[in-house]
Order: sequence, then C-alpha cells, then structure tokens
Amino acid sequence: MPELHRLDPESFCAFLRERGIRRAFLAPPRPGEPPRASHEALAPLAAWLASERRDHREHEAVFFQVGPETGALQGAFVHRTCRGQAAGGVRLRRYDTIESWFRDGLRLSYGMTLKNALAGLWWGGGKGVIDPAGAIDPEQPGPRRRLYEEYGAFISSLRGCYVTAEDSGTTAEDMAAVFSRTRFTTCIPPEFGGSGNPSGPTARGVVCGMRAALDHLGMGGLRGKSVAVQGLGEVGGRLVTHLLEAGVARVVGADPDARRIEALRRRHPDAPLELRQVPAGDESILAEPVDILSPCAVGGVLNSRTIPSVRARVVCGAANNQLEDPEADDERLAGRGIVYVPDFLVNRMGIVNCADEQYGSVPDDPRVMSHLDDASPHGIYRTARDVLDRA
Repeated sequence: MPELHRLDPESFCAFLRERGIRRAFLAPPRPGEPPRASHEALAPLAAWLASERRDHREHEAVFFQVGPETGALQGAFVHRTCRGQAAGGVRLRRYDTIESWFRDGLRLSYGMTLKNALAGLWWGGGKGVIDPAGAIDPEQPGPRRRLYEEYGAFISSLRGCYVTAEDSGTTAEDMAAVFSRTRFTTCIPPEFGGSGNPSGPTARGVVCGMRAALDHLGMGGLRGKSVAVQGLGEVGGRLVTHLLEAGVARVVGADPDARRIEALRRRHPDAPLELRQVPAGDESILAEPVDILSPCAVGGVLNSRTIPSVRARVVCGAANNQLEDPEADDERLAGRGIVYVPDFLVNRMGIVNCADEQYGSVPDDPRVMSHLDDASPHGIYRTARDVLDRA
C-alpha cells in the first residue's frame, strides 16, 4: 500500500479509479474523535490526517471526487458549520502531492472560519480545491466548463453543507458553470443576479489594513511610502491601482504572467511602478527594501526560510494563509519588529461582498460598505487598529 498523502494528484486519482472509488470522504464519527475514511482503502489517509497537528484543526469533513468526465481531483473542505453553512471560494491549482492539496484545503477552510466570524458573518468555514490531475487542460474553454459543471454537481451532492464561491484561478464565468449545476454558490455573474468578481472590494480592504498598520506605528498615511506586491492577479493588480491613487511613492510588483504585467504598464504608463516578470515560485520580492510588503499570490510564503530576509516594516496582503506555521512564523515576524496584519482580517471583503447575495443586492450596500469605513467599529480599519494595539 503506497503512502497516499505522498502521491501526486494524478497517481492518487488513478489509485481511486483502480478501486472503483469515485467519491469519498474523511470525517470523524462524532465531534472530537479522529477522522475515519468512507472506504477501507483510504484508511491510511485518515490515519495520516489524524496524526497531522499543524493544519488539521478538528475539521468536520473533507469530501472529494474524481471528475466523472474530466478526471480532475475536486474537493470540499468543511472546518466548521456552527455559525452556518461552510462558505469559501474554490481555487484551481496544481499541487505536487496529495499532502500539499490537503494542507491547502485544511488551512484555507480554517482561515474562512476565522474570517467569517471576525467579520460578523453568519457563515461557517469551508473551501474548495481543484487539481486538474493531468487529466485535462483547464485553459481550453470546453474542458474548463465541464470541469466547473462537474464541480457544481459535486457541491449539490453535499446537500448544502458547503457553499462555494470564486477564488484564486477561478473566474465569474467559471462560477456561472458551477451555478448551472447547483444553487449552493455565490459570486455568480451580475447578469444572473449575483455579485460577480469580488476582487475590487478585496483590494480596497487590504488598503484599509495597510493604513491601520501605518497609523499604529505612527508612520502617517500611504502617501510617499513604498510597497512591494507579490502577485498581480485580480486582487494584486487592483491593489496596485489603489496604491498609486493614494500617492504611494514607489510600487514594486512581481508576477510570472507577462500579460498581467503588460496590462498594468499600459494602465499606468507614467506611474512610479516597477514590474518584474519572475518564474513561478520566485520569492525575491519578499526581500525588497520597502515600507510595506503585500503578499497577494499563494499562501505559506512567510516561513522560517523567508522571514529573515524580509526588510519591510509592515506585512499586509490579500493572500490567504501567508504564514506557513501561524504560531511560529508570527513570533518570527514579531521578533524582527515587523507588524503583520492578519490576512483573514484584511481580505474579508471577498466573502463580505457575496455574503448576502442570495437575498438580492443594492448599489453600494451600506452593510457591505461599512467594512470599508474607518469610523465603523467593526470595519477593517478599526478592527485592525484594535488588534494591533492589543498585540
């Protein structure tokens, strides 16, 4: 029997198919007990999960399937449902191992529990994770739509315990495909009555967190400051625009995608903007000598290896789970005098923007906009100030 968590997603899907397993789950029989597997062949995976102490935080369930047509590995991670249905976006990403796939889903779903509770939303914490598993090319429109239709049907089969949404690697069009197979989704395109892409409000929320950190340190506003942004996608690109509008003296951005970089250059031809195309996984921008470092790509970038090279005074970004080991890495940052604004505090606007989507919408909804209001006691700025002042 292979160590299942060490397999790559393609080999894991082959393992499942060989045993006739199309859908499966890991879940404790009762709260507080170790997880059990739906199939005996997956018992070693449940044992590994039970032994995992860093990222497994008594999650309620992990559901997964091999796509019936696409062969992709599709998962739904449910951390808590005591405040409501587990809610969080679904991301599309390639993973080296099943362990990394599991860890991402576990960490992200736990982060959504914290985020939703801190934002005062009556949702639990969940997350979706999809790996193509070498079976399809998700850049091709036809296979991509089938992939998200499959995922929608998968979510329907869970009977509402998890409500999905847009996330990294996923678009509003993808959510339309999900919506065609399930009602348990948000971030549906506006033409279908949904809230659409949440990236704009998310970027604005990160700016609120940056201002809170600067005020906490007595450094003044964003004008004249320098900021390094890792990841120039939907949120990172919008964040750059907001920073330039705020009068930031220098913005350095890095991303593997040349198209994103060129689009930002065209949008801001004369701005104090330095953009770098870097290989995937390049972390050199983390050592940039700036006032604020803003991770807006993947999680786990701040760890025992990278933190010693960070030269920023503040870390505040949109990426989920920026700390590889939350307890140890938080202490490492504090030991170097670096102020870290928790990601689940400042990137809440993605879920806030779609939290009440099923009830309809109004322009500039006061309940949504209050999170971006400095005067609101429960807004991002005020909450961040309170957290930093107490820390």
